[in-house]
Amino acid sequence: MKEKLSAIREEAMKQIEASDSLEKLNDVRVTFLGKKGELTSVLKSMKDVAPEDRPMVGQLVNETREAIEALLDETKTKLERAARAEQLEREVIDVTLPAKKNNVGHRHPNTIAQEEVERIFIGMGYEVMEGPEVEYDLYNFEKLNIPANHPAKDEQDTFYINKDIVLRTQTSPVQARVMEQGKLPIRMIAPGRVFRADEVDATHSPSFHQIEGLVIDKNVTFADLKGTLEVFVKELFGEATKIKFRPHHFPFTEPSAEVDVSCFKCGGKGCRFCKGEGWIEILGCGMVHPHVLEMCGIDPEEYSGFAFGVGLERIALLKYEIDDMRLLYENDARFLKQF
Repeated sequence: MKEKLSAIREEAMKQIEASDSLEKLNDVRVTFLGKKGELTSVLKSMKDVAPEDRPMVGQLVNETREAIEALLDETKTKLERAARAEQLEREVIDVTLPAKKNNVGHRHPNTIAQEEVERIFIGMGYEVMEGPEVEYDLYNFEKLNIPANHPAKDEQDTFYINKDIVLRTQTSPVQARVMEQGKLPIRMIAPGRVFRADEVDATHSPSFHQIEGLVIDKNVTFADLKGTLEVFVKELFGEATKIKFRPHHFPFTEPSAEVDVSCFKCGGKGCRFCKGEGWIEILGCGMVHPHVLEMCGIDPEEYSGFAFGVGLERIALLKYEIDDMRLLYENDARFLKQF
């Protein structure tokens, strides 16, 4: 029995020393100290040992177990330290290397253009107002002097929820809602998303943005409108920019005009950007129609006002020399990161 225990001990020591990983070391532990291990089988055979020899054999078994366990623990500690050192070397972090840059986004060209327009008009004392995108026909059309039989109400041009509710085709309903409140004078702009049944192309979209302005006060004239828009375009496109008014028709303003600005690329001489004309159409405007004032509870004999509307995408396309409106909505990072 003594020889057998000595042989088990020597074999265990040999295998422990040959173990180069924690997995192999655990296999050695199971082989010799497990439930079906070598030492366990020796203990099970103690019943065959003479009673007077059992204490001595038991002591030898315990000494062998203790020796094997001691070497197992020592080797395990060495292997764990080596594995930890290897891990630290493999996962080393060079703190002198540049950090990975976060891919931080930025404002969309439309947002940049809108904030610049808002800054200009806030500087002139205007308030920024908002209204619902799903609007009553009453505010979107009727209160803007657009009667039931008007072409603008054609279902081919407007998204109708039902006969009384539409997706707003302009931000002018915000003006009507503000006028209804009766808090005069009014100086406001209303930026927001609008909807029209247009086919998508380089200059049209079924969903786009407008910024409309409104001033209501006593003794407001067309000269005030002209002066306001002149300040606006000079701030937006540069001090050398000139404006030109062309007669037009809008149901909610009278008189009405389309406004052109001198080409800020060629100074009005004519170039590819302005298609050789020297002028670029930018917005529509006019004096608020007296009937619109009446429908909103304002006395047209005492108050007058002007209104104007500009497409936000139009400003962005001009300001950043973009030739296709679809680029603003395709979410192509190669395009958007330029701004």
